[in-house]
Amino acid sequence: MTTPAAHPTLLVSAAVIVEGDRVLLTQRKRGSHLAGAWEFPGGKVEPGEDPRDALARELREEIGVEAEARDILEVTFHRYPEKAVLLLFFATVRAPGSPEPRPIDVADVRWATHDELRDELFPPADLAVLGKVRALLAR
Repeated sequence: MTTPAAHPTLLVSAAVIVEGDRVLLTQRKRGSHLAGAWEFPGGKVEPGEDPRDALARELREEIGVEAEARDILEVTFHRYPEKAVLLLFFATVRAPGSPEPRPIDVADVRWATHDELRDELFPPADLAVLGKVRALLAR
């Protein structure tokens, strides 16, 4: 059995961008960990980087949008066999004049409705926030 120290914990910032009755999702690239899964856009926080700044940077790099992270919706920890992640899910808004999201460094981008947020489409680490996102979309 491996000890937790054998797997350093990655800090990840993720965006929950709700516009109207839809939320923005990205699809993990082929060849990546959990390839093909849908997730909330974002990525790793670099050492010493503010998680909100990291999220804005990741959104620019991966889907070409300008956005601002607001309040934290959920914090979750998940241990995969090969790594552990601490996820910060931020309520995020696109900046005025931001381009539409497009797949730059992800397999695909889509806007999903409440009924399209099926647990089996997401990585295990994202499941904790799904209930909160569904509640936001049900308003």
